[in-house]
Amino acid sequence: MSSVTLINKVKYSRLFYNIYFHIGSNAIKVLKFFLKADEKLIVFSSFGGRKYDDSPKAIYEAMLKDPRFEVYELVWAFMRPDDYSLPRGRKMKIDTLTYYKTLLRARVWVTNSSMNRGLAFTGINTFLLNTWHGTPIKVMGSDIANGNGSFRIKRKKRNRKELMLAQSQYDVNVFSRAFHMPKENFCIVGLPRNDELAYVTKEKQNELKRVLGIPEGKNVILYAPTFREYNRDGGNNVVFVPPINLQMWQKRLGKDFVLLFRAHYEVARVMGIEDNCFVKNVSAYPCLNELMLASDLLISDYSSIFFDYSVQGKPMLCYCYDYDKYSEKRGMYFDIREWIPSASDEEALLQLIENTDVTEVCESTRKFKEMYVTESGHASEGALNIIYNNIQ
Repeated sequence: MSSVTLINKVKYSRLFYNIYFHIGSNAIKVLKFFLKADEKLIVFSSFGGRKYDDSPKAIYEAMLKDPRFEVYELVWAFMRPDDYSLPRGRKMKIDTLTYYKTLLRARVWVTNSSMNRGLAFTGINTFLLNTWHGTPIKVMGSDIANGNGSFRIKRKKRNRKELMLAQSQYDVNVFSRAFHMPKENFCIVGLPRNDELAYVTKEKQNELKRVLGIPEGKNVILYAPTFREYNRDGGNNVVFVPPINLQMWQKRLGKDFVLLFRAHYEVARVMGIEDNCFVKNVSAYPCLNELMLASDLLISDYSSIFFDYSVQGKPMLCYCYDYDKYSEKRGMYFDIREWIPSASDEEALLQLIENTDVTEVCESTRKFKEMYVTESGHASEGALNIIYNNIQ
């Protein structure tokens, strides 16, 4: 049995998860008695150790320039530490004894998901700053209905001091209920990962287009759909095959556009996409922000990428071919079609792209941002102040 299959069995089987939860949580509780806190230790993790990116990376890089944190040891947790290099600090492998010992001793945890690996424990004297990884359209946490493929894991024991970043009051209202966290534990400063999106320039966009091999004069469409957790193969891996005919897209759009296809990280198997002069599969591209900065138009469905992309003020379209099914099986907080120009079939989507009034669509983006992203551009600075003020 591969490690991925084993993780999926624990993650999506109530029986396996309950066994893992009780044994693991009690073992760490015992380990905690034999350790002492390190007041100068800060641990970072992004997407459960899968990546070196997102808001934890933005906070880490800002911290490297802040003299207040010169004396702190900075540690990153990764699934594959050898894949990454750090300008300062050390790496450790997630789900090891060293990982759990380091977490228990650390003064600060910085994450965009969870450090606990589905277990219930806190550090000895730990402040947790959770940036989360996006504003939700689809329901999450305790809002998920019974019978959904993403069953609710057991509620984790909260850190003595835990704060979460938010982009707007909407975030606060949703997360406080879904995560059973008091509203006073939220800080509306924006998401650090989006700071650079607030200051996009044409020069930076053109530079990134050259890096991505985009021919001069071409407009870039970023297609970034979310996953459907109810579509799985025999190994319990998420599979995803969107109803698009790339040959038709190329025939209709290839003269003016290049398409960047970005699958969600949860998707283990996507349709076989071969790069050509029109389409590029950028699912493995390490930096999503660079794809957003390079693109001229976003197409998504029920993904939180809409909130991030709106910071740039660029056009956004919604391809919601399975809205009713997704809404029934997953559940959503609001109807995205009321905010973003939408299409329910491929032909309607292509016509939207071909006939888009950029000014009109950008106005939709502005209104969406005004409602759901009220703070952006200075979140890294705000996050550092929050951390420093809570560990003195």
